[in-house]
Amino acid sequence: MIATRVIVILGIVNMVTGLLIFFSCRCLPGSRFGKGLMKHKWYQRYFKLHCYIWWVFWTSVMVHAVLVMVYLGWPF
Repeated sequence: MIATRVIVILGIVNMVTGLLIFFSCRCLPGSRFGKGLMKHKWYQRYFKLHCYIWWVFWTSVMVHAVLVMVYLGWPF
């Protein structure tokens, strides 16, 4: 029961960090949307966290995948 909850929570963390990575993408400031965001101090601070968000994302993905394979089995 606890493993299922952890798997679901990690899935949500994966989705949230995926969105955070997308919106802190290095190519975003070149777009019309990103140019407006780069004028704000809060976005500049968030933009600097891009590399750290990747670490959280991949750690979460790996733990999520291992737990799914351990508790639900290999699908093939």
